[in-house]
Amino acid sequence: MASVATKPLQELLNEAFPDATELSVVDRTGGGDHFQVTVASPRFEGLSLVDQHRLVYDALAGPLGDGSIHELRIKTKGT
Repeated sequence: MASVATKPLQELLNEAFPDATELSVVDRTGGGDHFQVTVASPRFEGLSLVDQHRLVYDALAGPLGDGSIHELRIKTKGT
């Protein structure tokens, strides 16, 4: 399974959430396939947690789809 660095994931999230007031990607295990993502964005205001997470999944569809990301933990919040 291919390893994904945090920088490309950060770039994908920056593109999807240019108005984010907080955005971080942490490699939880050091293996390059288990990540913790935190995104705070006004785009999440009024959305359910499921819909907020769906937007993050959509932004990371490439690495999720090719199996590069084995586990993804998501924390979202409106601003």
